Amino acid sequence: MKYLLLGYTPAHAWDPETADTPSEDALAAFAAYRRLEEELLDSGELVATEGLGHPAVGTTLRRTPEGVVATDGPFAELKEVLASFAVLDVSGHERAVEIAARIVEALGEPVEVRPIMGEDFAA
Repeated sequence: MKYLLLGYTPAHAWDPETADTPSEDALAAFAAYRRLEEELLDSGELVATEGLGHPAVGTTLRRTPEGVVATDGPFAELKEVLASFAVLDVSGHERAVEIAARIVEALGEPVEVRPIMGEDFAA
């Protein structure tokens, strides 16, 4: 089954105007994640993973009575923002949660696990 892992980070820590050079702790966390990423690529469980651009450069589209409307960031003040995603192809939910827990352990930030609906999806 495929699962989408959504990585969140505190909004205040990701302000492009106040971001400093990554700390030693952050660099160590990224190195730990990179080792996990390599392990999952080697096992064939990691399909894709990417960091996302800052929400301030995003665009949201909504349907309104007047038609589809696009709005740009920055958005209302947020406590956490979606910062990254990964797509896994694993044996089931338990394995996806196990991998997500390792990512949380490495990076220290929350990860949401969501099944990807497809032919083998069973609600």
